[in-house]
Amino acid sequence: MIQHMVKEETKKLEAKVEELQQKLRTMEKQNMFLQLTFEHANDAIILFNKNLEFFQVNNKACELFELSKDHLLQRNLYEFLDLMSKEEVNYQEAQLDRLGETENELILRLDNGNVKFVEYSAVRNPDESGLDICIIRDVTSKKNMENETNKSKQMYHDVFNRAVDGIVVFDKEGFFIDVNPAFCSNFAMSKLDLLQAKLDDFVEDDVRYKVEKIWLLLDKYGRVRGELPVLLHNGERKRFEVTITANIYDDYYLAIMRDVTEKRNMELQLQKSEERFREMFQHALDAIVLVDNFGNIMRANPAASRAFELPLEELEKSKLQQFVQKGTSKVPTIIKEFNKKGEIREELEFHMPNGQKKLLEFTANKGIIDGYNMIIFRNVSERRKMEKDLRESEQKFRKIFNNAMDGIILWDDTCTIIDANPNASKIFELSREELMAQCLKQYIPMERIEEMKHLWNQCEENEQLSGELCHDYGKGPQIFEFSAKKNVVEGLHMTIFRNITEKREMEDQLRKSDTLTVVGELAAGIAHEIRNPMTALKGFIQLLQNSMEDGQYAMYFDVITSELKRIESIITEFLVLAKPQAISYQQKSVVKIMQETLDLLSAQAALENVQFASHYEDQLPDVYCEPNQLKQVFINILKNAIEVMPKGGTVTVNMKQLENRNMLISIKDEGLGIPGDKIKKLGEPFYTTKERGTGLGLMVSYKIVEEHNGTIEVESELGKGTTFHINLPITQAFKS
Repeated sequence: MIQHMVKEETKKLEAKVEELQQKLRTMEKQNMFLQLTFEHANDAIILFNKNLEFFQVNNKACELFELSKDHLLQRNLYEFLDLMSKEEVNYQEAQLDRLGETENELILRLDNGNVKFVEYSAVRNPDESGLDICIIRDVTSKKNMENETNKSKQMYHDVFNRAVDGIVVFDKEGFFIDVNPAFCSNFAMSKLDLLQAKLDDFVEDDVRYKVEKIWLLLDKYGRVRGELPVLLHNGERKRFEVTITANIYDDYYLAIMRDVTEKRNMELQLQKSEERFREMFQHALDAIVLVDNFGNIMRANPAASRAFELPLEELEKSKLQQFVQKGTSKVPTIIKEFNKKGEIREELEFHMPNGQKKLLEFTANKGIIDGYNMIIFRNVSERRKMEKDLRESEQKFRKIFNNAMDGIILWDDTCTIIDANPNASKIFELSREELMAQCLKQYIPMERIEEMKHLWNQCEENEQLSGELCHDYGKGPQIFEFSAKKNVVEGLHMTIFRNITEKREMEDQLRKSDTLTVVGELAAGIAHEIRNPMTALKGFIQLLQNSMEDGQYAMYFDVITSELKRIESIITEFLVLAKPQAISYQQKSVVKIMQETLDLLSAQAALENVQFASHYEDQLPDVYCEPNQLKQVFINILKNAIEVMPKGGTVTVNMKQLENRNMLISIKDEGLGIPGDKIKKLGEPFYTTKERGTGLGLMVSYKIVEEHNGTIEVESELGKGTTFHINLPITQAFKS
């Protein structure tokens, strides 16, 4: 029984063992399968311990980390995560702890420097072995493709938004789907407004056929290129160079539109410019030739044909050098400078086929038209001759201008002095520069300016205006005779000045001399005719006076005798004019003569309440003179001084010796003074400022002083008095 029970238990155990062995064989098969799956999996499978150290890895893991299994099992995952932030690594580890499993991405940097992007799935301690299982997949290529795709998209957006040309996406109906900023700017509309429009909205009826042709070509070739004129909503017309590609995506079209309006306008202008150039080239008055670098004439205009005395066909087969005499030293210098600077302006003598020589001025520019050098010629032979003649004429004019005896001034319409000759500088005592810095009006009195303006405006071209004017520039009034000619050169007038002050003074002196001659002759006749009756009158008056009783009619006889003496004194003065009395020049003290005169007139002065005040320099020399005549001069001037002070006053007499061996006698009164215009007339026959005067006294005085080779100058100020300055030479030879 027991044995039977043992057998039964043994059978059960054997069955159990067999079952267990069967399970073991199954598990071994499963383990082998798992091992094979582990080793040959397409993804890296890694078992990590709690410190993330590699515990077990498959082949793909070794390939991923590019390390052998032995080396990899000695490493820690943290060593490959230095490109990731510590916070990110900690976050992913905390998520695994919390959830028990997680999926995420890592960035690995291998020992060789390669960087790999990986995706992983991790399970925390699935079999409670203390190991974490992690399946890792290399997604570097995928990431790179994504990055490239993102870059491409970004580049597309950058190109689309930043392109200088307008880019538009539109559908098969022509409606705009998308437009870039450049397109909005070209069409002067906002993007929102454009997305509600279509291409046909901007095409005018007369060019709509172009749009239809575009659609046909797009359907046939999927691509078209051309130009399209558009009319913008603001009324502006533009031309666009268009490139359209069909079916870029979702059956849309992409068009790149470049604004060529300005370019076409410039091309049109260039075309017109070229036409104008051709017209100018053909019809230019100056000779124009195009030559290569060897001097071959490639093209010439008709003016060049005329200038070089050759038909145009022959000229265009010629060389420029054949028109210049061989050995001309100037040619190498011109060529050298032209090659150095690329342009030149010169003159050269050219020899024409017909033997004629011409001086041509030319301007050359290197490679200016189609690589050829352009030379423009102008015949300056006549101009140079004219310039030479003009220079010679200018030199002649300048010689005449500079050596003219009269002052010549050139001035413009504003009266500004443009030029002046040396004699003008001498007349006005100013340098040429000083004269040119002034205005002509400074030499013309204001009261005459308006009058002269009126006459000047009435003058015809080249008509002459002449006259006289008076100007005072520091040495007393000067009289100028002038002659002005209008527009001797366009806008330039000429005035010739001549100082005639001395001439006028000489004329005045001559007139006075003629008057004195007439007066002298008249005086001699009058004196001769009057003296005889006067002698009879005086004799009979004395006889009559003697025959009267004492005192009877004495007063009448005194008056008659006094008046007869006055008549006799006038006759005596007349005779001085006619024929001076016998004179005897001698060295005499003028102080003594003056003092005797003052003593003689002191009684008359006292009656008029006039005092004499005399001031003489010490040791004044004697003067060679005729004492009686000088005394007569002093008497005449002193008597005038007394008579012009009816209310009394002082007559001051001064004498001094001058440096030029002359004696100056000054007689000053305190009368009313003499106006300036009357001072000039003093000494003229019968001119007087007194009511009963004859003017003979001063006239005789002037004549006596003149006979002594002296001068009388009058200085007067109204209200303050008059001074007579008598200037006499101390020693001098006198006329006999």
